[in-house]
Amino acid sequence: MLNFDLVILGHIAKDIIVINGKKREAIGGAVYYGGIAASHMGLKVAVITRLRKSDADILDDFKKYGVKFFVHYTDETSGIRNTYTSKDMEYRVCTPLGFAGLFDINEIPEIDTKYFILAPILGGEIDINLLDELYNRYPDKLCIDIQGFIRFQDKDTDSIYFCELSEHDKKEILSKVTILKVDRAEMKALTGMDDVSEGGKELSKYGPREILISHQKGLSLYTDGEVYFYPWRNKWMRGRTGRGDTSFVSYVGSRIKKSPKESLKFATALTSLKLESAGPFIRPLNQVNNLIEKEYK
Repeated sequence: MLNFDLVILGHIAKDIIVINGKKREAIGGAVYYGGIAASHMGLKVAVITRLRKSDADILDDFKKYGVKFFVHYTDETSGIRNTYTSKDMEYRVCTPLGFAGLFDINEIPEIDTKYFILAPILGGEIDINLLDELYNRYPDKLCIDIQGFIRFQDKDTDSIYFCELSEHDKKEILSKVTILKVDRAEMKALTGMDDVSEGGKELSKYGPREILISHQKGLSLYTDGEVYFYPWRNKWMRGRTGRGDTSFVSYVGSRIKKSPKESLKFATALTSLKLESAGPFIRPLNQVNNLIEKEYK
């Protein structure tokens, strides 16, 4: 059986980023940002994804950085136009550009892994049946970014919206999660709460042991009734896209050996450095350790 430290499942994306009226193309998705960051952490990582065969050159960076990939070819490649509407790049308008469809259990090889990360971009990539199958394979190892369970595309209006989960669906999904990733907007959509402590406590009632919350000021973690927080320490902001994906995967990867609090510190430092450059984190790991020594002692 194949063996990895981390496996990440989700669509890879061909995105368009619009900032101050200027647009550029970019690769997106947690399989991309998270997979490459994990490889630079020295982890053995695999990604499982779907895309159009004519876009297979997107996978070249995985080959370059030693990320194993399993791909199923589809009619479309997923993508989102992200138009940032605030100077701090905290707010954006998202417009769907394509969708690579629902994963099938037969597209997922038998793999042994320390953590299995579900990081869909939009609703419809992973359904409850697949979630149940993966939970049976990886009890106590499933980590989920909730955006792919509550963020959907509206084809009639060509927009993306949050869908409120019913109490039944919250229990169905969150009861299977060991580490949950949300941003502040998603936390509010799930709980109606803005406060990290209150929102984290509410989400923990459904089962997740660790809840990672990304927001404008930094990363927060709710676990065992405690809230921890570390602020971003980037010098400038040139790589906002991929912030959540990078923080999530670097946190989970760090948890293989480190405590929740130390992993939060590590993920915040690594993601701070990622924010300084467009694209995935590809810096030497000693730069993360240096930033921790300088800013997070």
